[in-house]
Amino acid sequence: MFAALAGATTLAAVLVAVPRDGGGSPSGPGDASAGSPAAAAAPAPAGRAKPDARDVVLAVHGGAGTALKREETSPQKEKAYRDGLRRALRAGGRVLDAGGSSTEAVEKAVRVLEDDPLFNAGKGAVFTADAGHELDASIMRGSDMKAGAVAGVKHVRNPVTAARLVMKETRHVLLAGQGADDFAAQQGLKPVTQDYFWTQRRWDQLMEAKGDKSVKDVTKGTVGAVARDKKRNLAAATSTGGLTDKMAGRVGDSPVVGAGTYAKNSTVAASATGQGEVFIRGAATATISALMEFERKDVASAAYEVLIRRLPKLGGDGGVIALDRDGTFDAPHSSEGMLTGHLTRDGELVTRIFADESPPNR
Repeated sequence: MFAALAGATTLAAVLVAVPRDGGGSPSGPGDASAGSPAAAAAPAPAGRAKPDARDVVLAVHGGAGTALKREETSPQKEKAYRDGLRRALRAGGRVLDAGGSSTEAVEKAVRVLEDDPLFNAGKGAVFTADAGHELDASIMRGSDMKAGAVAGVKHVRNPVTAARLVMKETRHVLLAGQGADDFAAQQGLKPVTQDYFWTQRRWDQLMEAKGDKSVKDVTKGTVGAVARDKKRNLAAATSTGGLTDKMAGRVGDSPVVGAGTYAKNSTVAASATGQGEVFIRGAATATISALMEFERKDVASAAYEVLIRRLPKLGGDGGVIALDRDGTFDAPHSSEGMLTGHLTRDGELVTRIFADESPPNR
């Protein structure tokens, strides 16, 4: 059974088992550091293809290259980031615990991250070069490989839900721009104004980028989720605000099936984060699946091959969360750290937000 998670936990990288509807003390017998013997698995060491955890039912990411530096992070900021990842895992975990589908679980998890201004998606989306917001998202289910996506939406609070509606209600895969915004409104999603996405932090980042053109990709980041339900069906979803100071109309890998998102029951559910143009050119997530299907690689080896060996040769870095049908999970990345969290079938929860908790696999 999948445990429903609730309650606050410690402010360290933790592995926690929280009772159904229970609160739990800030630190108790159910808590453990990510590197302790009680952890599901230690982080994959740099330079090796090794799973991060097993028997995982849900995993999320908050972007590669966005990990925090421990010495520069206050306890309050650490708590905010860990709580954001935990809320997403709990939201998706409740769906799975109730017997819901992996597709619904990843949508719920990503929606939570889209509503959190700490992450570059939804409310926390970065600014374009013309001081606007253009959001992208996609979702895919592994049982029949159906997918939906939206790109360049300006008035959708939760682009991942619009993407799922594209998958469910149309014969298309990707809708873009005004047409995608109109479709979302027609489906009952209440539009928001561009002001909804404004945050001081993202504005300051745009000003930094405008003031120093030598600064590249001041903010990238993406959010995503992968899940395995009780029927062992896989699903993946990804959502982003893109790159700070990106050209208006630019679309990255997040809404591109096979680049930013992919799910196929016989191989993998994967959500990517990083330099989108490189992930598109390298067909990142689809290539992970192909290596598993045609070269019989395991999920960790396939993900490592793509993220660490292939994509850097194309000139970009990033990461991926990848989950197979047996619950084997890996989150390799070539960037300096990656925000991730995962939930196991017995209710254990791990979050990693510091760069030293997730060293690059080089």
